[in-house]
Amino acid sequence: MSQGAIGQVLDALPSAVLLIGRDERIAQGNLAANRLFGTQFLGRPYVTVLRQPGFGAAVSAALRGARPDPVRLRLHPTGQAETITLVHFSPLPPAPEGPLATNSVLASFEDITALESAEAMRRDFVANVSHELRTPLTALMGFIETLRSSARDDAAARDRFLSIMEREAARMNRLVGDLLSLSRVEGEERMRPTTKVDLALVLKGVTQTLEPVAEAAQVKLISEGETGALPVQGDPDQLTQVFSNLVENAIKYGGQGGEVRLRVSAIAHEPVLRGKAYRVDVIDRGEGIDEQHLPRITERFYRVDTHRSREKGGTGLGLAIVKHIVARHRGRFRVDSKKGEGSCFTVILPAV
Repeated sequence: MSQGAIGQVLDALPSAVLLIGRDERIAQGNLAANRLFGTQFLGRPYVTVLRQPGFGAAVSAALRGARPDPVRLRLHPTGQAETITLVHFSPLPPAPEGPLATNSVLASFEDITALESAEAMRRDFVANVSHELRTPLTALMGFIETLRSSARDDAAARDRFLSIMEREAARMNRLVGDLLSLSRVEGEERMRPTTKVDLALVLKGVTQTLEPVAEAAQVKLISEGETGALPVQGDPDQLTQVFSNLVENAIKYGGQGGEVRLRVSAIAHEPVLRGKAYRVDVIDRGEGIDEQHLPRITERFYRVDTHRSREKGGTGLGLAIVKHIVARHRGRFRVDSKKGEGSCFTVILPAV
């Protein structure tokens, strides 16, 4: 096979491939390798392109005819994010002529960055869930042991402990409920809702439901803006969940300013959604959020104030659920906040 034919075959492969000859120089590379290493590697010793001991040992073994185990590398392509790659080595026997006339090795680079990232997220998720459940479970076990021993005949202590146990059990129940909800939403994220929903009725139901909560927190809940029908394509239960979460959070964490505003406006043409849309802003006048937290605020279990969130019954999953539901509705979700000036949580949904 000619060198040109070999090049065409290698270029058709989606993964980066390097052909290394007996002289330890790179004899051939494909287009994917050009993107990974640049275009100036042909004819150069491979050590000037990849100076990593594990890679070198595997190449030497393959040139001797062995089939070494894959090697995991962290690469830093120019102008790109770090790439985690699994390199597979295939020794090639000599061919009658051309670049394969002597022993050579084919090194193929499998990009496993996404897999590694997913595995890291899974580990973090399991660790976070375990941590969130361990605290209330530890409290329950401690109170049960106390009630069985020293507080067996102490009515006042028994009532106090049972009250705390009820609160911790409710917290675990909320966490499990949010985990199930998040799993369900993630599973449906690529399935766009088909029901026509009046967003105005959804928002009205949310405000009526949360009015007693606002009154108990001495917060005034104000609705303003568009008052007519707001037709969108969506899941009414999920949309209710989105705005209930945002308004309840605003009351809990931003209600120090004495009011929470639910502002609705129509957008004649939203550039990203390429058409008419409705914008809903949930605005509070509370403490606000430091800008360093904003990029991560929709991550699962991420909290700005861990102690305060748990004290108020938060699970750390609410905004993650909101983000996924809005994405399912092909909408946009944004958080604007300044420390000491309050926060604005914005949901933009395409109109129908």
